[in-house]
Amino acid sequence: MAQRFKLGTTSVLATATLAALFLGACSRPATEAAESTSAGGSIRIAVGIDASYAPFFLAKDEGMFDAAGLDVELVQFGRGGEAVDALSTGQVQMAGSSDTTTIAQLQQNPGLRAMYSYETSGEYIKVVLRNGIDSPQAIRKLGIVPGLSQISTDKYLEANGIAADSIEEITATPTDMPALLSRGDIDGYVLWEPWPTAALDQGTGKVVATTGDYDWFYHHWAITTDSWLSANEETARTVRDVLQEATEKVEADPAAATAATMAAVNSDEQQTLTAIDEIDFVVEDLTEKSIEDAQSVVDFYLKVGAMNAQPDLNASILVDWSEGGQA
Repeated sequence: MAQRFKLGTTSVLATATLAALFLGACSRPATEAAESTSAGGSIRIAVGIDASYAPFFLAKDEGMFDAAGLDVELVQFGRGGEAVDALSTGQVQMAGSSDTTTIAQLQQNPGLRAMYSYETSGEYIKVVLRNGIDSPQAIRKLGIVPGLSQISTDKYLEANGIAADSIEEITATPTDMPALLSRGDIDGYVLWEPWPTAALDQGTGKVVATTGDYDWFYHHWAITTDSWLSANEETARTVRDVLQEATEKVEADPAAATAATMAAVNSDEQQTLTAIDEIDFVVEDLTEKSIEDAQSVVDFYLKVGAMNAQPDLNASILVDWSEGGQA
């Protein structure tokens, strides 16, 4: 298992608007609009549109939810923040989301609850530099997506002894980055797939590092709301058991996980298989260390002005929930 991340002293990036911060580790328009809760007791789970959601796609494709007696509908969103918003409005009952996206939403949505982690990686998010930029010291402009990309970028600069305020930051969406790189408007970016591969395919950039190279690892959490969890804890635990089975299957049979993901999001086969290989899928309880790490993310958001109040992490992060801890 990849080690939990730690944020060291961070340099200040340009203040991003809070709405922009809620971009998660997804990047295309939503492929399915969320509606009211389905009738018949179905569970609507918000997911993204990339390989990091492979356990959900595999569980659905192979009937694991059905076998556990669950009527699950996966609702796809193009941005992680949209999925978390759908939780808060009751459009879905559960969601998969990056830790940084969830933490960013806690100030506005204190009822969010993180139950457990189902993946982590130090390889999936990569540092891309434009051809001709041969060292970090040559960087003058970087593309920034507020949130996970922003923190990952800050950590990269810090690891290379570069002050963030010496770099011009261009805030854009992930889909904009390859074009900005091609035109020379930016010297690089730090993003998840498929955007690093997009730079390689267009021949204008190169991957020079992964976040694990500078000791930074992201996590995905299974999240819900306090109100739903209080009334449906047994159901939530059954979903957790299915995801545990699914993550084990993803690790044991990446080809099956790739096929299920491609069927769900129409992704490229080799790119999906590579991405699945770069992610460590495993269901694990959150710990006191998770709260400590989350606080470092909050500190970063407070520093750059994306949050203006301290959320109650002890209430939002359910330590040892699978073992009968907080609920």
